[in-house]
Amino acid sequence: MFYSLFTHFNTFPGARLFTYISFRAIIAGVLALCISIWFGKWFISWMKCHQFYETQRDEKIDPASKDKKNTPTMGGLVVIAAILVPCLLLGKLSNIYMILLLVTTVLMGALGFADDYIKTFRKRRQA
Repeated sequence: MFYSLFTHFNTFPGARLFTYISFRAIIAGVLALCISIWFGKWFISWMKCHQFYETQRDEKIDPASKDKKNTPTMGGLVVIAAILVPCLLLGKLSNIYMILLLVTTVLMGALGFADDYIKTFRKRRQA
């Protein structure tokens, strides 16, 4: 969005800065880091408050999952938000690779969300 906006307003001082991919990459990285830290902290505490926890398997089947007992599930939403927001704000949305990245991220995130939803709310889990 900002890329398209600033290409039309390139007469303003500093507006051409958004046309450089290196500047947009740095800003996108910093924005993704800020989103993952601030939104992630809030989201994980919200998930703990509402008791959306990972279900624990039998220790005999999977001994490594005994540490996941009180871990909130659906943490991938933080990662997806940290990817999508900077890409939508700072990316060149007419680029086919950017569109491919966004569509693939949303589809894989929907698949992961459906998996966590079934595990958490339907309580059906395959061993």
